[in-house]
Amino acid sequence: MGQANYYEVGETDNGKRIDVFLAGEIEELTRTYIQKLIAEGLASVNGEAVRASCKVKQGDLVRLEVPEPAGLELKPEAIPLDIYYEDSDVVVVNKPRGMVVHPAAGNYSGTLVNALLFHCRDLSGINGVTRPGIVHRLDKDTSGLIMVAKNDFAHLNLAQQLKDRLITRRYLALVHGQVREETGVIDAPIGRDPGNRQKMAVVHKNSKNAVTRYRVIQRYQKYTCLELKLETGRTHQIRVHLSFIGHPVVGDPKYGPARPHFGLTGQFLHAFALGFKHPRTGVYLEFEAPLPAELAAIKKELAP
Repeated sequence: MGQANYYEVGETDNGKRIDVFLAGEIEELTRTYIQKLIAEGLASVNGEAVRASCKVKQGDLVRLEVPEPAGLELKPEAIPLDIYYEDSDVVVVNKPRGMVVHPAAGNYSGTLVNALLFHCRDLSGINGVTRPGIVHRLDKDTSGLIMVAKNDFAHLNLAQQLKDRLITRRYLALVHGQVREETGVIDAPIGRDPGNRQKMAVVHKNSKNAVTRYRVIQRYQKYTCLELKLETGRTHQIRVHLSFIGHPVVGDPKYGPARPHFGLTGQFLHAFALGFKHPRTGVYLEFEAPLPAELAAIKKELAP
């Protein structure tokens, strides 16, 4: 038996196919795998079994059961990696848009972990079989720099630096609207959205403190380019905080407008700077990665 999850259909998802709706709610699962689960009778709408072509309506309660993996063994895969730094303790990778960081149900291949297992063979085991070496993560469609530990010593050290807010993490985001202030701090707690357990939200019960700093990099007629610095690392923190202040990230399918912008299939969010003390030497290292070509082209299109 697997875990059953429930999803309430909101206004923006009214009329979508159930497989499309669920793929938008659960970024870790592929649409093909979701269709397979539906075909196996593991999905229902308001308690009734459905087909993948079923159209959901606002207010519907969708149930999906995801089976537990049996005898999971991750396979190394020869996927090219854009490596910015590597030694016997840590590797820093510039993750492309569209790549999932670690395997999850229905998505056990093509991830950053699969690529790293092929490239370096040795990763820390602290986070278990599906997340070896993963100290922090980036969302599937967030590109940019991520550090991975090769051994448990490095993992524990880097995790402590994260806890002590010693890691530098800076992002670039294109957001909707004109952000009024040149700089600002969003200090608002984040927890599960009580109306949709698959989303995060600014809530004051069952939440954790979350702080994001921002400054304006460039203004456009209908958009603003921001540099953001994380002081905490909550799930979807930047995306939730920017939506909370009325400036959701362009292209964000979960927290932004439903209509696509610039043909993007995911949010315009790039982790361009990452800095930390080397876990063994204590020397501070910082790296920067340019915007991926797809996002750079959008910025160029917007330029006056």
